[in-house]
Amino acid sequence: MEHKLDVSGLEPPEPMERILQAIETLNAGDYLYVTHRREPRMIYPMLENMGIAWITRTGGPEGYEIFLWHKGDDIASSEIPA
Repeated sequence: MEHKLDVSGLEPPEPMERILQAIETLNAGDYLYVTHRREPRMIYPMLENMGIAWITRTGGPEGYEIFLWHKGDDIASSEIPA
């Protein structure tokens, strides 16, 4: 199931804080869809350590689309739009 989070209008470090909080609510089969005006490169090492997989795409409605899910969750990863 998709969970949406728009952090495009927020100033650092609030986007990172909101993303990390939202990840905590993900259940099996869930993924987080984030829209952001910048690529959140600073969060990638944290996600890696947390066991979170992600895909970042440019060209979204606010500049970047980031999809996040728990590594090994095949249901969630199969739900990510192509």
